[in-house]
Amino acid sequence: MLGILLLQAGNPVRRLPAALSIVLLLILLPSQTGQALERMDERMDERMAACAACHGEQGRSERESYYPSIAGKPAAYLFNQLRHFRDGRRQHAVMADMLAPLSDDYLHHMAAYYAAQTPRVDTRPAAPDPQRAEQAQRLVREGDPGNGIPACADCHGARLHGRLPAIPGLTGLSADYIAAQMGAWREGVRTTGTVDCMAEIAQRLSVDQVRSVAQWLAAQPASPQDRPAAPSEAKLPLTCFDGPVDVAQERTLQPAVKDAQQARGAYLLRAGNCAGCHTRRGGEALAGGRAITTPFGAVYSSNLTPDADTGIGNWSADDFWNALHRGIGRDGRLLYPAFPYTHYTRVTRADSDAMLAALKAGPPVSQPATPHALRFPFNTQFALRIWRWLYFDAGVFTPDPQQDAAWNRGRYLVEGLGHCSACHGERDALGGIVPTRAFAGSLLPDARWYAPPLRPTRDAADRADLLALLKHGISPQRGGAGPMAAVVQDSLQHLTQEDLSAMIRYIDSLPSVRPAPVDTLVVSPQLREQQMEEGADIYKAHCADCHGAEGAGEARVYPPLAGNDSVTAVTPMNAIRWLQFGGFAPSTAGNPYPFGMPPFAHQLAPAEQAAVLTYIRNAWGNQASAVSPVEVAR
Repeated sequence: MLGILLLQAGNPVRRLPAALSIVLLLILLPSQTGQALERMDERMDERMAACAACHGEQGRSERESYYPSIAGKPAAYLFNQLRHFRDGRRQHAVMADMLAPLSDDYLHHMAAYYAAQTPRVDTRPAAPDPQRAEQAQRLVREGDPGNGIPACADCHGARLHGRLPAIPGLTGLSADYIAAQMGAWREGVRTTGTVDCMAEIAQRLSVDQVRSVAQWLAAQPASPQDRPAAPSEAKLPLTCFDGPVDVAQERTLQPAVKDAQQARGAYLLRAGNCAGCHTRRGGEALAGGRAITTPFGAVYSSNLTPDADTGIGNWSADDFWNALHRGIGRDGRLLYPAFPYTHYTRVTRADSDAMLAALKAGPPVSQPATPHALRFPFNTQFALRIWRWLYFDAGVFTPDPQQDAAWNRGRYLVEGLGHCSACHGERDALGGIVPTRAFAGSLLPDARWYAPPLRPTRDAADRADLLALLKHGISPQRGGAGPMAAVVQDSLQHLTQEDLSAMIRYIDSLPSVRPAPVDTLVVSPQLREQQMEEGADIYKAHCADCHGAEGAGEARVYPPLAGNDSVTAVTPMNAIRWLQFGGFAPSTAGNPYPFGMPPFAHQLAPAEQAAVLTYIRNAWGNQASAVSPVEVAR
């Protein structure tokens, strides 16, 4: 569970686009001592660098039409859109991944920041021909009652500048952008939840009407001084999104507890990061339905809420123990090891009972199981029996009398509840962990990320840094992000200092192993030499403002790249992904408002990305393989 911790440089573009903060994989290196970051309003322009890469500085986009200006839009509207992206109601992979580790509180501050900016207004294009303009104006001002289409002005205000608290303006936008959004609603790519008025309207409009309205709106007068109208008590013509629009309401991933056993169980659920797999994006906590990718297909997590029909409401303590300890469901069927019972078998009976008590204290959610999507023969009980015979032996954790309490506690968490080797263990062709390579690192099943080896820390300072990183998601030199960001956010930050220290203590006792190999493309010496020259120029132009000319970075903001083991990882896979798609470290109590890294896939060509990565992996004394442009492109 000490997973893929990325060196999130944040890259707050001091002057866009001067911010190619190359953040690379963190192999559990230096961190800080749990100090919270500055107040949210300090260096806010820099914190929003990830957004500025597409939406422009302070949200005033000057890029192609699909990257709209978001400056000056209602804060509640922006807040809702950010949550929709994060929780999967709006489908945009880069935005969803970028916002995934951020709290409602941070999204609320982001929205307020952009709402306070002066809007940018596009140059008005020519209006559509008179006939189409008349049709569009009638739809905007009067609607089409016969087809159930209300007037745009009924919701967006007579001047079409939007209405507080959460209805955006329609002027100052390009026709292409407006048409693209209507198309997304028509096709179901953009949704707001169970109640979606815009989807209804878009589906009732013809394609020709959408085009005409978009062109007419784009041709209307607009000014940077345009502001949304005051809230209205008038009833809207259609019922729209009914979620909170002006207050950050953090989702609760843990059930309420009433006694000491339930409280202990809730803590253990955090330690096992049960919500990480048993909560789908944007779904109810612990209600299941999340796809777990494996080399053999997808396994969908089960409902752990106390719903009697679709959850574990009727499960006994013995039923739950059998699932954790033996990998056997309440109906007697063998469970797929995507549920890590190979690790949970070490959990004690008392801890198992406490976890069940905590789960049953939560609210029931009726959510039927999603059928697994495994290929034959891996979808058969017979195949599971063979796999278990090869790889699984049930057995509760037994303390080693030769070791102290901290070491034993660390082993219990790392090998048991934390199931760290589930990601960091090298696996064979059938998906079994190689016993002698349980912490050697591994390519994750989705082939998007590489989980680095879990290596012993170098000294006391390194251990203190790592402790702070796992607790707060940030350090003077490192930041956690990528798939591990959710683990830090939902699990590790909630553990006690003693438990985190115990985990580090146990990891420090592990033998050093050669990192698990990953196939990479070889770069010729001639190309490598060329990349070093070109990469130096790219780094100077895009990276040095944040990471420094010598790769020294800035403590707790931009990780140093010089002398960093994760920069020289066995594979550049994570570095490539972060350079292309950007992201944030997790929002935690010790790092509530992390700096963001912009995506650069749309700004740098594959050859340029490969060159700057090769340079960073081999500058300032670093030594690592060069990066192939082909590997970047694929």
